[in-house]
Amino acid sequence: MIRVLRAADRVATPWKNGGGITREVAIWPPDSKFLNFDWRISIAEVREPGPFSAFEGIDRTMAILRGRLELRLPDRVLTLDSASDPFAFAGDVPCEGIPLGGPVTDLNVMVRRGRAAAHVTQFQGVTEMVAESRTILVATACTTLRLGNEEHVLDVLDAALIADGHVSATGKGYVIAFS
Repeated sequence: MIRVLRAADRVATPWKNGGGITREVAIWPPDSKFLNFDWRISIAEVREPGPFSAFEGIDRTMAILRGRLELRLPDRVLTLDSASDPFAFAGDVPCEGIPLGGPVTDLNVMVRRGRAAAHVTQFQGVTEMVAESRTILVATACTTLRLGNEEHVLDVLDAALIADGHVSATGKGYVIAFS
């Protein structure tokens, strides 16, 4: 079974520091709040330079969907863009983000350390995968998903929660598998 999560249905939440907005894609367990989730996926727009919020006990993976972002961590500085591999880091480590050349759209995957883990991979073209429960696919270009006789078309930034089964995806995006 595939459950489509449309980008148009997401509500924008402004950041406390005013530097951007976040739209939640999915959270587990369903209806959990920010303080008690096992995992959470969101898409954010970084508009202004500034520090990232600190998240005690949270591991993060970030992928840039549009734009370029300089990340400043205590031990290094790096620049990420849509060609970069997803970047994993501890959410409780101080981090500053600086958009380069305009706003940046990023995919954020957060897991509560010790309760969940996430594996984030980028795909392009035709991809075959065996999905386990709580696998999420986020499209960055128009993407078609097939699971048995079921077929869905995802628009840009739509997502799909995929139940167990062999899935074929044609398009471009990210697959997030939780354990």
